[in-house]
Amino acid sequence: MKTVRIGMLGSGFVADFYMQGLANVRDHEVVINYSRSMDRARQFAERWGIPSYTNAQQVITRDDIDLFIIALPNEEHLPVSLALSAARRNQVCTKPLGRNAAEARLMYEAARDSGAIHGYAETEVFAPAVVKAKATIDSGGVGKVLWVRSRESHSGPHSPHFWDVDNTGGGALNDLGCHCIEAARYFFGKQDRVTEVMAWGANLMHKNKTKGEDNALLLLQMASGGVAHCELSWTTLGGLDLRNEIHGSEGSIFTDVTRQTPVSTFTKKSSGYVIEKADIDFGWTRPLPEEAFAYGYQGEMKHFVECVRDGVPPRETYEDGYVVNSILDAGYRSMKEHRWVDVTY
Repeated sequence: MKTVRIGMLGSGFVADFYMQGLANVRDHEVVINYSRSMDRARQFAERWGIPSYTNAQQVITRDDIDLFIIALPNEEHLPVSLALSAARRNQVCTKPLGRNAAEARLMYEAARDSGAIHGYAETEVFAPAVVKAKATIDSGGVGKVLWVRSRESHSGPHSPHFWDVDNTGGGALNDLGCHCIEAARYFFGKQDRVTEVMAWGANLMHKNKTKGEDNALLLLQMASGGVAHCELSWTTLGGLDLRNEIHGSEGSIFTDVTRQTPVSTFTKKSSGYVIEKADIDFGWTRPLPEEAFAYGYQGEMKHFVECVRDGVPPRETYEDGYVVNSILDAGYRSMKEHRWVDVTY
């Protein structure tokens, strides 16, 4: 079997999760890393045993890499992706694809025209619980999907740059809404387009940290007549909250990855790492074993490695990322204008 040689672009929180996801994936080797910081480069190299460099061109221009994974801040996605497309390199990018639909479209069209593989790394639709829910839908278990409720919330981003909405493209809606939108598209089926949206957003708690919304609600009207309800928050304490509900004409499905874990603990002292975005590590806690697997990092990395190895298109591509960005743009227009807004692709 061919060994897929990988270049990891980024050395922060998401890059670490990608490395954890790749740990149990066959037929690959991460051979090089790019970091924007000398200190982070040194730490990443020590943590993972991989050479790390701070010169992007030195990494991107290498011709012995089969797949580049973009795990960089939002503002870096466009220039790095365009450089990879110009070199006709296989690439995968973390969410959201662009800071807006215009950037995402440039990335999608350049990657498509390059003839190389492009994958949109949306963990939600690779999470085992969500994949199982989709299999139940596809088998006819719930009949016609009518309504989807998707929630992603926590107490706020790890990295300071995420609070700067001018650089990232938006607040909680942008950061978390991309997950819930793609979950809804996955459950309804991508052929069932989102036609219009209604959104609300406000800064309820973090006015000293960001100009963006720290809470948001988003309604998606599907072409089939169904509706999706997305709940996003940067003010939820107690750790990452990932939940989905799928209601159909013949039944319902509920997924809860983080609030119904198989472990409960009560400790009077620190118990160490508990779960992503946990605010305390003592008292009653619900640790989540194998986070990278449960969240979908392992599933998506395995999928993208196999696609490059076998030369087949991924099931999540930059086209999907562009569609999500288009829906987010409509959401922000709705939030500003206080009305339903048509989605333009």
